[in-house]
Amino acid sequence: MFDIHQAFRRSLQNPEIAYPLAAIIALTELIENSDAGTMFELVNAIRQGAETLKSKLENPIGVDAGCELFIAFVTLFHHESLTLTDLKRELIRQGQKYAEEAMTYRKKIAELTVGFIKDGSVILTHSHSRVVMQTLLLAHQHKRISVFVTEARPRGLGFVRIALSLVTLIHNNLHISLKTAEALIAAGVPCTVVLDSAVAYVMDKVDFVLVGSEAVVESGGLVNAVGSNQIAIIARAAKKPFYALAESYKFHRLFPLSQYDLPSHNSKILSFSSPSRPTRSASISRPAEDTTTASDPPTASASTNDTEPTSSTSITQQQICKTNPHVDYTRPDLISLVFSDVGSLTPEGVSQYLVGMFAG
Repeated sequence: MFDIHQAFRRSLQNPEIAYPLAAIIALTELIENSDAGTMFELVNAIRQGAETLKSKLENPIGVDAGCELFIAFVTLFHHESLTLTDLKRELIRQGQKYAEEAMTYRKKIAELTVGFIKDGSVILTHSHSRVVMQTLLLAHQHKRISVFVTEARPRGLGFVRIALSLVTLIHNNLHISLKTAEALIAAGVPCTVVLDSAVAYVMDKVDFVLVGSEAVVESGGLVNAVGSNQIAIIARAAKKPFYALAESYKFHRLFPLSQYDLPSHNSKILSFSSPSRPTRSASISRPAEDTTTASDPPTASASTNDTEPTSSTSITQQQICKTNPHVDYTRPDLISLVFSDVGSLTPEGVSQYLVGMFAG
């Protein structure tokens, strides 16, 4: 039996394939393995496959964008003169062709964006984005640039493993920004990692902000690694352009009005935990008879109770990561331009493009 989630994970083994594109490839494979006897059954199977993919992820935004695009393509495809077998064959061919073409989108975006980068530019980027990296490396070949890279907590490589030690966990939280910084330094690009809390401090030195995206929504707003929104707010206050780079398969018919409208939001994010209270026996217990003298060393148990917090009151890095968001929403009025494989668009232009794309 065909396992769409396994097909999805298999596509992601290619580091150049993003979540929306992996979802499109998986849905194409679903058609190839489908035994649907009618168009209605085929579309229903695709929708069920899309729901299965989204249910497996804490942050389904990127996958949702890819699934939505593919479902629109299937339902709008002109098939009156085709048998169902021929229709399946054509949908598979078109899906594979699209996936192949989509692999060239980052190069198109990089070539378009480099034209907006002036010689001697100082750029601030956030987290790690493949299309941003390709753009910066291409710009470095033709112009002098310097780059500030934020540390981009808490994502690390996108996963927080509970079994990690504290030191390893902190290292992995920084790894995503270090991945960007190390790659730029290795290519000869002057680069410095900036604390997330120091973005306002460094903004006066920056010519513009350049970020990637997880999705560009119908309003023209941006969903990206958490921290993007506050960087955009600071950039607007400092009158610095804020540019987003996004492949067109990340355009998403979603219309969030706030952070809490994102599909990735849940009740555990930034929730208040109930303070633990000591038990009555712990609060009033004392030795029945004090037999120690001033010269006697304290016992290990007494030292532990007096100086170390209990596990119920300590806060770990794991807990912080689990209860904080990994993405946020940036309003369209904070975004200067969106560079995509379909051109450089204003946020309003993104809205118009989405209407046309899903209108057939």
